[in-house]
Amino acid sequence: MKIIMISLDTLRASRLGCYGYVKPTSPYLDTIAAQGVLFERAYAADIPTEVAHTGIFTGKVGLTTGVVSHGSELMSLPKTVPWLPTMLRAAGFTTGAVDNLYQLKEWFARGFRYYINSVGRNRWIDGRTVNELALPWLEQHKDESFFLFLHYWDAHTPYLPPKSYVGEFYDPGRNPYDPENKSMEPAYNHAAYPFFKHHHYDLVGPVTDSDYYNALYDAEIRYLDDRLRELDERLEALGIREETLLVLFGDHGESLTEHDIYWDHCGLYEPTVHVPVILRWPGRIPARRRVPGFVQQVDLLPTILEAIRSEAPAGIDLSGLDDPDGLDGRSLWPAIRGERDGTHEEIYLSECAWQAARGIRTERYKWIRTYDSGPFVRPACELYDLKEDPGETVNLAEACPDIVEEMQRRLDRWVAGKLEGREDPMRRQLVQAGLPFRRRIEQVLAAAGLTWDEWRRDPRRETFDRAASRSH
Repeated sequence: MKIIMISLDTLRASRLGCYGYVKPTSPYLDTIAAQGVLFERAYAADIPTEVAHTGIFTGKVGLTTGVVSHGSELMSLPKTVPWLPTMLRAAGFTTGAVDNLYQLKEWFARGFRYYINSVGRNRWIDGRTVNELALPWLEQHKDESFFLFLHYWDAHTPYLPPKSYVGEFYDPGRNPYDPENKSMEPAYNHAAYPFFKHHHYDLVGPVTDSDYYNALYDAEIRYLDDRLRELDERLEALGIREETLLVLFGDHGESLTEHDIYWDHCGLYEPTVHVPVILRWPGRIPARRRVPGFVQQVDLLPTILEAIRSEAPAGIDLSGLDDPDGLDGRSLWPAIRGERDGTHEEIYLSECAWQAARGIRTERYKWIRTYDSGPFVRPACELYDLKEDPGETVNLAEACPDIVEEMQRRLDRWVAGKLEGREDPMRRQLVQAGLPFRRRIEQVLAAAGLTWDEWRRDPRRETFDRAASRSH
């Protein structure tokens, strides 16, 4: 038995053809989806990257593990917490990863017999690099039962796709640097600008048209799609595609200017928390199956364990592959078989990096409670009727106090139940260290001779650029 688990970092579900997007970003991914099962309403309960992947490999949400933030030195994961790669290696699988999360937190390398770091001399990780490292590994281990984790970053900023991919999504007759176009001004004059200037804007150039950035995102997905085609064609050439369980997921999505978020993944809004989840296993998973109900990323661990137990591969010790105690995830197999519409009636959401907030996604409503808005301007409470307002543009919190009160009660009960008397790790983060990405902005500002308060009073690009040029 072979299992390939693929993280498609920063991939927003609504930007894929199989999720209804009209532009040709994902022809091959759409083919894979048609060969297996697609979960129409899959959610990243914890964002962004560190917390999402921790949940995926433990089957537990951040409140259960205590890992709720990204980029924080306060976060740790005890080795006593069951970890999917460790469990599979102990059972007899050859475990491998092409990934770089180990550079963020040490626990991401746990359990891997072969951990191939995808970071080169540049910050940007190209999907071609991932394939150059992964395809020889597949050749070497094709006759073994293996678990391989691949992490593609192409849809993450900075969007720097090959130029040949851009024309399909941005009219070559348009000028992305047109001085008359002012659509980039909100992004350039945002409080988060000092961070994104160096990590994004300077790398792409003096763009004035925000549509160009959205086109670059689409082009990156199309480039990623070709890398997935290369991978799948290699599986076919090696003769192992039919026996491989392929698990693809987005760790979080991406906001493309919605809610004052410019090409990043914060905010508990649909563009960031609604993610693709697609599974293919020829002969075991029916083709063209679409699951309509709520599922979330922590469901993947028990799903994989159940798949192994049902297959009982030769040489694999199943005695240690029971579901660990205290899982928040539930197996997706009843939904795959059509016995259920999903795994959860509602999804509880959390973030603590750019902003600190929790929320609930129900069949009809999205409710968000913000504790620290970081560089953004947010009301303390937001309520959206997603049936009438799928873009989450009309905040009904003041108009519907009864719904807000009920949502707050449900959240309080859920948090208390997960903590079981432990200290709230989000509160600890905010009190002891603050938001990690606000701290990063403050460091950039300090290097330019500005304070956070000075910058927040006048967050214009010229203010920062002038101060930064003086400091150099």
